[in-house]
Amino acid sequence: MESRPLRYFVAVAEELNFARAAERLGISPPPLSRAIRRLETELGAVLFERTTHSVALTAAGEVLLAEARFALAALEAAGRRARRAAAPEPKLALAVKADGDGGLLEATLARYATDPAALPVAIRLCAWHEQTRLLSRGEADVALVYEPYDRTGLDTEDLAAEPRVAALAVSHPLAARAALNLADLGLRPDGVQRYIDETRGRGQDLAQLLTLVGLGDVVALLPASVADRYPRPGVVYRPILDAPPAVLAVAWPQHSRSTATAALVRAVVSAAEDAREREAG
Repeated sequence: MESRPLRYFVAVAEELNFARAAERLGISPPPLSRAIRRLETELGAVLFERTTHSVALTAAGEVLLAEARFALAALEAAGRRARRAAAPEPKLALAVKADGDGGLLEATLARYATDPAALPVAIRLCAWHEQTRLLSRGEADVALVYEPYDRTGLDTEDLAAEPRVAALAVSHPLAARAALNLADLGLRPDGVQRYIDETRGRGQDLAQLLTLVGLGDVVALLPASVADRYPRPGVVYRPILDAPPAVLAVAWPQHSRSTATAALVRAVVSAAEDAREREAG
């Protein structure tokens, strides 16, 4: 199956109107309608229920829409990776949040540089939850990401499970406590991730979020490694004894055949193993 009929189908499925879909595609409605008919004949399935006033997806169309979007995105990602690989000086792109490497970035890069398969690494700094999108789009080759994240089309390996800490203003009533429980913050274990997502939305990055913490506007839940690496005046970090851990993973595209990508994944895993051994020792 060629990609063009799939693109035509997705346009109609999203617009549910042949005239609007044709305008979006830059073609006239008759050839678009013929292309959809040919696709239905090829598949042996009706994709749209058509009347003089409406267009609706059939059950087969609903299935194809999800698959077609995934297939087209994979094709675009493959093209981006191929173009980056063909660059005069190809680089490997590592996607990571500025505060989201678990303290592993420097050790990883040092290990990777000694591998014969290594390429120069371009660090792609990300917003919250952006890493897997960059992998799926072919704009990154490897990512460091905390759970939860979308695993679709990815291979992953867990690296570390860190305790969580609460970041509080020094003036907060709970700041005098040596350790906290979720109930102290009015939270339950099943509500932790929702709370984290809500508080992250208060700032564009960690620096902004910690500024809000210092002002007393929010209490943030963070991986313990953040407390070690980002001390801030006016902010204290307290362990949360019963919070679920923050799980850090390395992710890369499924079926990747890049030796440079495999070498970078090995370097990350090795750096994480060494960090665990140091903590245990």
